[in-house]
Amino acid sequence: MRRKIDNYLKEWRKQSNHKPLVIGGARQVGKTYSVREFGKTYTSFVEINFVTHPEYKLVFQDGFEVNSILNNISFRSPSTRFIEGDTLIFFDEMQEYPDCATSLKFFKEDGRFDVICSGSLMGINYKDITSNSVGYKTDITMYAFDFEEFIWAKGYSDAQVDSLLEHLVNVTPFNELEMSVMTKLFLEYAVVGGMPEIVSNYIQSNLFHDTLPLQKQLLTDYEEDIVKYAKGLDKAKIKNVYRNIPIFLAKENKKFQITKISTNARNREYAGCVEWLADSGTVHLCHNLQFPELPLKGNYIPNQYKIYYHDNSLLLAAMDEESGNDLRRNQNLGVFKGAVYENLVAEAFVKMGYPLYYYKKENAQLEMDFFIRDTDSLVPVEVKAKNGATKSLNALIENDKYADIRYGIKLCAQNIGFNGKFYTIPYFCTFLLKRWLAARGRK
Repeated sequence: MRRKIDNYLKEWRKQSNHKPLVIGGARQVGKTYSVREFGKTYTSFVEINFVTHPEYKLVFQDGFEVNSILNNISFRSPSTRFIEGDTLIFFDEMQEYPDCATSLKFFKEDGRFDVICSGSLMGINYKDITSNSVGYKTDITMYAFDFEEFIWAKGYSDAQVDSLLEHLVNVTPFNELEMSVMTKLFLEYAVVGGMPEIVSNYIQSNLFHDTLPLQKQLLTDYEEDIVKYAKGLDKAKIKNVYRNIPIFLAKENKKFQITKISTNARNREYAGCVEWLADSGTVHLCHNLQFPELPLKGNYIPNQYKIYYHDNSLLLAAMDEESGNDLRRNQNLGVFKGAVYENLVAEAFVKMGYPLYYYKKENAQLEMDFFIRDTDSLVPVEVKAKNGATKSLNALIENDKYADIRYGIKLCAQNIGFNGKFYTIPYFCTFLLKRWLAARGRK
C-alpha cells in the first residue's frame, strides 16, 4: 500500500551527499515494509534484523569501520553483494542493538553505500549508544496511516485529494454525494485506525468484525514492550498510565491527573512515566498554554497536559467491544464521543508536524481544544463532536486581548462555511489544514 514515506525515501536517495537515515516510530506502523519496498529499487539490498538474527550483532565486534563490518557480514552470508553506489544496507529492529548507530558516522564518511536503520522508539535509547553519530545521520519518525493514506488504499487518487483541498481554499461547500461519501470514509478510518496490518485486512474484507481482535492484540503488544524496554522506571506505573488514558479523556477537561489513576497517587511517584510513553511514540501529549498567544513553544505549562493514543483505533479498543459500532451509528458514546474526535484530530496534527497545545484556564469557562498557526497569527481549533454553541471560539476571536488571534476553525460533521469569524470544516478535511493554511497565505 502506498505510504507518504515512499516519496521521502526516493527524494532522500536523489540528494547528493545524503546521510544515513534512522527511521523511528511506534511498533507496527509499517517501517520495515516500506524500507523493503524501497530496497527493490537497488541492485543489492542487504537486510540485517537484530531480532530474527541476533548473531549479526557480532559483525561489529571488530569495530565500526565499514570494511570491517562488510567483511564480517560476508562471512555470515557469503552470497551478499556490496555494489558501490547501488546497495542499500538496512539495519532493522535497531532497538535490540542500538550501538549499530555508531557505525553510521563511518558509513557517511565512506560514502559508498546507502544505509537505513529502523526500530521501535520504545527501545531506542541514544544515551546507551557508544557514539551517537551526531551530524552524520538523519532522524525521521514514521506514523500509522493518516486519512489521506487510508483513502489512497481505498482507491482514491491525488486528483480527488486535490479536489478536497480546492473546496477548502475556495470555501466551496461539498455537494450531498461528496459529503456523504467522505463522511462515511472518515468514520471507517476512525474505527479501523491507521495500523497497516489492520487497514490491509479491512481493505481486503471490507468487514469491521476482524479489526477489534487485532487492535486489542496491539494494546497487549505495547504493554509487553513496556515491560521489555522501560529501563530504570517503574514498569507497572507506566502500564497503569497507559491503561487509564480512556479515563482521562472521559473527563470533561480531559487533562491528565495522577489522582484519576489512584486516589493516593502522587506526581513524584510517576515521574518520567508519561514522558517515557511520549518518547516511545505510543502517546501524544497536548500541553496547556499559559496564555493564547504566540510564540507557542515556551508558552505552555509543563505539568498540565492531555494524553492521546497515537492511533485512534487503540482508544476504541481500550473501551468496550461495541464502541466501534457505536461510533459508526452515532449512539451510546456520551462524553467519549468528544474524546474520540479529539484523539483523531490530535493524531492528524502530529502527522502534519504540528505540536499539540490547548488552553484551559482554571476556574474559568474559556477553553480551546487545539491551536495551530499560520504565517503571522494564532488559529484556535474547536472540535465539536455535536453541533452546538462555540462560545469559547467566538470569545477568543472577538476579544482584543487575544491580539494574535484573527480567525478560528471549527471541526465538525458539517459542511464547509465561513461566518466572518471562523471556518466550519468537516472532520475528513483535517489532514489538509496545513496545506490549506499555506494556500491561504499565498492568496
